[in-house]
Amino acid sequence: MLTFSLQSGSNGNSIYVEAGDVRLLIDAGISGSCAQRRMAVHGRDIRDVDAVMISHDHNDHIRNAGIFQRKFGLPLYMTPHTQEATWCNLGHLSDVRHFDSGDTLTFGSVLVHTAPTAHDAADGVVFVVEHEGKRLGIFTDLGHAYDGLVPLVESVDAAYLECNYDCDMLESGDYPPHLKARISGDGGHLSNDDAHEVLRACGSRRPKWIAVAHLSQDNNHPELAIDAVRSAVGADFPVHHASRYETSAVLSVP
Repeated sequence: MLTFSLQSGSNGNSIYVEAGDVRLLIDAGISGSCAQRRMAVHGRDIRDVDAVMISHDHNDHIRNAGIFQRKFGLPLYMTPHTQEATWCNLGHLSDVRHFDSGDTLTFGSVLVHTAPTAHDAADGVVFVVEHEGKRLGIFTDLGHAYDGLVPLVESVDAAYLECNYDCDMLESGDYPPHLKARISGDGGHLSNDDAHEVLRACGSRRPKWIAVAHLSQDNNHPELAIDAVRSAVGADFPVHHASRYETSAVLSVP
């Protein structure tokens, strides 16, 4: 199994996963032309994608789902509540396939497990992609370090993990109080410190690599997020960065 991030952040999200002969995109928060260009960086054609999995209804994850379908002919998978929350913004959709949070979807030899989050979306989920005994987690827009998150992270071999903000930068920054409260509240985002604590709680059952993801432009720096992860798991631990601005390197799930 291999993966790379096309983009990760509040300016748009999409992650590519390839397992056997199955090709998936997680979320459609960037433009179709951008997705096409960034997949081509690694020799992939977006028209070969088998399914677009939508995690939740916020614009940075779903706003171009209709374009992905109409321009490239890709089926969309989302929960009914997610579609209900966004149907008027996506344009005409001809191929939407529903699942319920907690379901496992099958694509040939690939399983996609879904699990609910505490994020302030209509029906947010995270995904674990499983193939030949290897498991990749896509864990962003989590709300907070809710009960069940640590076992979920422990269950995967590699993971994209939300490190949205540095607590000091958020507190001292220019965001209005209500936005600071939303980001750091139970329905917001994981901080660098939260990610540190989740990985520390995993102990030896932690994934074999982490890609820090969904970093804030204004309230974080990649170096801070990476340092927070490494302070929990060791200086030599493989930590990657899913950028807001460009495609990531290709990562293999060990």
